Amino acid sequence: MDSQHKCINWRVASLLIIAVLTAGGALVAVSAAKTDAPPSSAHAVNADKTGLAIGGYDPVTYFTAGEPRKGDFQITHEYKGAVYRFVNESNRDRFRKSPAQYAPQYGGYCAYGVAVDKKFSSDPTVWKIVDGKLYLNLDRNIAKLFNEDVPGHIDKADRNWKTLADEPAR
Repeated sequence: MDSQHKCINWRVASLLIIAVLTAGGALVAVSAAKTDAPPSSAHAVNADKTGLAIGGYDPVTYFTAGEPRKGDFQITHEYKGAVYRFVNESNRDRFRKSPAQYAPQYGGYCAYGVAVDKKFSSDPTVWKIVDGKLYLNLDRNIAKLFNEDVPGHIDKADRNWKTLADEPAR
């Protein structure tokens, strides 16, 4: 075999090795992601185009500081396909241990919207904690409507979320 054919065969072999290693790495990443978080639809969490949830606010600070605080872009954790930011490693670790305790209800979509069978974004600075759960709303006017019958709206939203979770936002 001449040197030109050896060179071509080596390139083909190299490309095949790279393809196999890349595919293997992707399978490992997919496998790790599946064990790290429960399966969810791409629409179940209100995240921006980059995958950032709740506008970069730390979900733990609603509970610990009594207010939303922007998280650090270097301190993150992925949950249900979205990236959450945290003000410190301690908050990240708390979230990591019990994400359902801190993540906003209805994937961070507007709680009142879900109660009226609609799915639209929320403002992370318009929030309420009820029975240890975080609820976000679209804006202050919508929050007033939500607050008129919090238990009734939560009950309706819980029922509606079963079908809305997999639907795209409107």
